[in-house]
Amino acid sequence: MSIVIRKASYKTSFPQVKLGQLYEMFFLNVQVDENAIQAHRIVLAATIPYFHAMFTTDMMEAKQNEVTLKGMDYEALESLVNFAYTGRIMININNVQSIMMCASFLQLNKVKDACAKFLTRRLTSENVLGIRAFVDTLHCESVVKEADKFIQKHFLNVSRSDEFLQLSVSDVQTILGCDDLNVESEEQVYTVLMNWVRKDSEMRGVHLPHLLKFIRMPLLSPEFITDHVATETLIRSSHECRDLLDEARDYYLLPERRSSMQTFRTRPRCCDDVVGLIYVVGGLTKSGTWSQNPNLLNYSGDSISTVEVYDPLTDRWKVAEAMKMLRSRVGVAVMKNRLYAIGGFNGQERLATVEVYDPNTKAWSKVAPMNFRRSAVGAAALNDRLYVCGGYDGTSSLNTVECYYPEKNDWMMTTSMTKHRSAAGVVAFQGYIYALGGHDGLSIFDSVEKYDPQTGQWTPVAPMLTKRCRLGAASLNNKLYVCGGYDGSTFLRSVEVYDPIADLWTEIAPMSLMRSRVALVANLGKLWAIGGYDGASNLSTVEVYDPVKNTWKNAPPMCAHEGGVGVGVIPVDSS
Repeated sequence: MSIVIRKASYKTSFPQVKLGQLYEMFFLNVQVDENAIQAHRIVLAATIPYFHAMFTTDMMEAKQNEVTLKGMDYEALESLVNFAYTGRIMININNVQSIMMCASFLQLNKVKDACAKFLTRRLTSENVLGIRAFVDTLHCESVVKEADKFIQKHFLNVSRSDEFLQLSVSDVQTILGCDDLNVESEEQVYTVLMNWVRKDSEMRGVHLPHLLKFIRMPLLSPEFITDHVATETLIRSSHECRDLLDEARDYYLLPERRSSMQTFRTRPRCCDDVVGLIYVVGGLTKSGTWSQNPNLLNYSGDSISTVEVYDPLTDRWKVAEAMKMLRSRVGVAVMKNRLYAIGGFNGQERLATVEVYDPNTKAWSKVAPMNFRRSAVGAAALNDRLYVCGGYDGTSSLNTVECYYPEKNDWMMTTSMTKHRSAAGVVAFQGYIYALGGHDGLSIFDSVEKYDPQTGQWTPVAPMLTKRCRLGAASLNNKLYVCGGYDGSTFLRSVEVYDPIADLWTEIAPMSLMRSRVALVANLGKLWAIGGYDGASNLSTVEVYDPVKNTWKNAPPMCAHEGGVGVGVIPVDSS
């Protein structure tokens, strides 16, 4: 594919050259290797900064009829000379690098920028590393930045490319040290490193002790450490590697000391730049309203199976494949790019059933049911496991927690929360499951607790500034956010953010509307508050929060839903 750019009108003045001199030196031969390009000196000086500087100074070339340019590609230079005459140049995949190099030398920044945009639009997992290395030599920071973002978003695909396996030690270190790699677990990063080392174990094995420092070993699962890391010959034979292995083991064996063991290696990676499709699941028909009794709904509205999806790139909602069952107050989570709809209320009873949506086949299928019936349930995925916390079984709020093992298609009970929580926020955050707010049928909570899957224990963290049930909760940029909800007397539009290092909540810009039973998700580095109830009517509206500007703005409303919905984001692989 080719593109065309146009040049602005020519300059007309040459302050250091008299008109008579220009006529005396009217033509110029530009010599490249064995080839020559003939051009008018006045045209080159008027349109190409390099020649303008040459001909308007006391440089020796200013009086010569021939100029030799070394290291240039003849066809690229010829294209740029033609550009000087016509204001047009064709850029395609075959000539873009040579034209960009030549344009950079000649200081034709508009052409260089056009080449940069051309390359940015054609980044793939197979070529991104090569393109990054090339533009870095030309100090083209815009493309370097876009290439880095691409590498982070598509890390696993990039790591399988031939270019990655040929990277230098310093380049591998730079990538492995990045906080923003898009991975599901640190095990994937470790595997990438070992694949690179094994490409040439004899030469690269000596660098493993240094590179292993950039693997977040304490975040590896104990099973993976035992089965894969501790048995690796290259690690067992290195004292430095064994020290890093011991650090990871101590992190698991001494949970009471973890607060003093925090380093960058205990900080989970998080890529907030991944494009995701926002799926909205279930809910009630328009006539359904929310009761002030935390456990009750006014069921004049019917539960629905409707699903719709929002694409942030097209900024549009469209209806997707409906669930097999009717579900309101449904728990939703995404695990391994599959969307799970968990429990809920079908208009007659609370549900234990679970179904999963595969975006590749565009179909819903049933999986094993939970052990308990649950509506108003919170769900989150962590370490290839699905956790559901609390909810309401039709009689009382629950404190029980279940964990789903997809490889076994089975649910197992795990440690119960310290409080019975229905309509709570449940989020996977920095290796823990957080349960925020909610109610027990009598009281609405501001309390927060987190579950450590390694120790199987729930521990309290700082309470929210406001008690909330039916709140929205999500993580973004290593912070935890909650919005909206109901405090027992008021429907809320306030928003808070939690800093896990300071163990502190801070209030930030509120939403424009009160939203109880609001869904909150992170996507493209922003937060999306979807639907809810404002105390008078169900809402189809959507607001988006920009953490840099600390502002909310409206986004397109849902097309097929109103009120409280379950929401999940499925990443889109655009490599």
